Amino acid sequence: MADQPKQYTGEKLKKPVKLPDGEILAPYLPDPRLVEAVRYAHALGRPLLLKGEPGCGKTLLAKAVAHEWFDDQYRDYYFEWPVKSTSKAADGRYVFDYIARLRDAHLAKSWDPAGQQRPLTEAEEREHNKTYRHFGALGLAFLVSAIRKTTPVVLIDEIDKADIDFPNDLLLELDQMRFDIPET
Repeated sequence: MADQPKQYTGEKLKKPVKLPDGEILAPYLPDPRLVEAVRYAHALGRPLLLKGEPGCGKTLLAKAVAHEWFDDQYRDYYFEWPVKSTSKAADGRYVFDYIARLRDAHLAKSWDPAGQQRPLTEAEEREHNKTYRHFGALGLAFLVSAIRKTTPVVLIDEIDKADIDFPNDLLLELDQMRFDIPET
């Protein structure tokens, strides 16, 4: 279990950092007001929305915060969701592979030697369906938060490229840090 994140100071990436796997994090020198905004967002348990020109350091800020909080294990607590014009809010929570589920159900039925199958109980069906569920960045972050009892860092990058309702579709999840998965 990870410790609760430290207070963000903006000091950790004053020089490039080489991680054990060879990744190099570039230096990042945040404005003191930005450091304060990160601290407030963390203290209040609220998301931090950053707006700025491409290349101004929004992505590097998220990595810098995660690295300062979690050191070399930052990738276990840092989740990046690159949004495209075709992205849907549900993609960040999870996707359910209905086609694979249908295919597997058909194959299982066709391979049953007696041509008969005992229907799964509701509990068995939910457990079986978990193999077709794949968490997105937000879903993984919520899972890490619940299991490790710590605050992960989630970067929802290029959100302005998505449909105009995209941010509104995430309000409940970001406010309550939860969502339902009816299939499982």
